[in-house]
Amino acid sequence: MNEQKEMTALNSSVGADEGQSPKTGNHSINDLSDDCNPFDVTELSDKPGLITVSMTELFNKVYQSKPPIIDGLLYRDTYILVGSPKVGKSFLMAQLAYHISTGKPLWGFDVRKGKVLYLALEDDYPRLQKRMYRMFGVNENENLFFSVSASQLNSGLEDQLERFLKDHPDTDFIIIDTFHRIRDDGDEVSYKKDYEAEAQLKAIADKHNICMLIVHHTRKERAEDIFEMISGTNGLLGAADGGFVLYKDKRTSLNATLELTGRDQPDQKVFLKKNPDTLIWELDHVETELWKEPPDPFLEIIANRINAENPTWSGTPTDLCEYLSTDLKPNAITQKLNVNVNRLLNEYQIAYRHRRTHEGRKITLIYNNGVSKRDSCDGNLGTTKTPTQSSQIVTQ
Repeated sequence: MNEQKEMTALNSSVGADEGQSPKTGNHSINDLSDDCNPFDVTELSDKPGLITVSMTELFNKVYQSKPPIIDGLLYRDTYILVGSPKVGKSFLMAQLAYHISTGKPLWGFDVRKGKVLYLALEDDYPRLQKRMYRMFGVNENENLFFSVSASQLNSGLEDQLERFLKDHPDTDFIIIDTFHRIRDDGDEVSYKKDYEAEAQLKAIADKHNICMLIVHHTRKERAEDIFEMISGTNGLLGAADGGFVLYKDKRTSLNATLELTGRDQPDQKVFLKKNPDTLIWELDHVETELWKEPPDPFLEIIANRINAENPTWSGTPTDLCEYLSTDLKPNAITQKLNVNVNRLLNEYQIAYRHRRTHEGRKITLIYNNGVSKRDSCDGNLGTTKTPTQSSQIVTQ
């Protein structure tokens, strides 16, 4: 076929059927080649001046989504989790790994099933066997992988993680327990070094659109802000997308508190109680209810039109305006779909696609109750990780 079909992806530039938006700035993001990741500016790094993107260009592109791994707790970001020695961090890590690898809800939070790599670098396999048996019994699980040894940063760890992700491209979650085990022994303690070390791991997580959780320790000194108790400098939390602190008011207590802060999610405080028989952390209560994005009237209109009885619609942005009986302009329709493509998929199971034809741009909306909710892109645009991941570029 001479047409190039496009579905939402990192570098998709989607405008209305009337025309394209102009470029602005010294070097616009639209100066990138069609198959270039817009987060990778190396293509323009040899050109003087700033690489800019206008607000119009910003809304005319669809960017990689980061749907939650655990609703309200873990997204496809990089987190640091800290706690004092023997407070129960490793049991919490085992619990997170198990629930994500099985898709079973955790503390009432919805969990999206995915493959997990758990680097339990302060354990051995016999201890892991006993721990997992005590917590979950005998349970076959081909989605959860353990390793008790790994290289350090700048000494092979990056290659080991890349190799695992290449062999298991459907991986969603990696735990590194602990940060001290993989940090370069020669690193001095400074904000710059802490930030750079964490940023190296974050770069891998961002590249593969996964969640990475790095376990670390708290310092002995108390602080008014609980996150000031992270051992090291503020560079560790500064480079991460979010952080957890697990602490007890009394070491012998079965009760603990898990506090969360993040860039793009509300702060949360979860009160836990350890089951003395299984050593599983059970929910006591949460300080605030899980925040949910309010309904979007535009998406509600689409969901009322595209459903099991009417599963497919295709046409130009102008046609869609008429079909939805909206006063929105065609370009605004397209931009709203670009911004909300992942929410449309995750909440309403409606995949948004577009393609260029000789007649102009065509939009397709497809209802599929079994469509993948991951909606993720890998680094090789034009491919998908699983057959059900609809929001990708497909060339025919």
